[in-house]
Amino acid sequence: MDAGSVKALLQEHLPECEFHVQGEGNKYDITAIGEVFQGLRPVKKQQLVYAALTAQIADGSIHAVNIRTFTPNQWQEQAGS
Repeated sequence: MDAGSVKALLQEHLPECEFHVQGEGNKYDITAIGEVFQGLRPVKKQQLVYAALTAQIADGSIHAVNIRTFTPNQWQEQAGS
């Protein structure tokens, strides 16, 4: 897997979100931005992103992911600080 492949899987599963993916081999850092995360508990946000990668995690092609989620407003606030 590469970062582009991981991003494509995420966009297929959550097309309304923007993703930034970094990493290589089987370890990736994922930043997800979307209104879908509004009002959700942190665990639920993680589950939404993990759901797109279930098969790759199960077969070992992805071993570790670090996921950060933001609403568009949170992303703008974070980028501005």
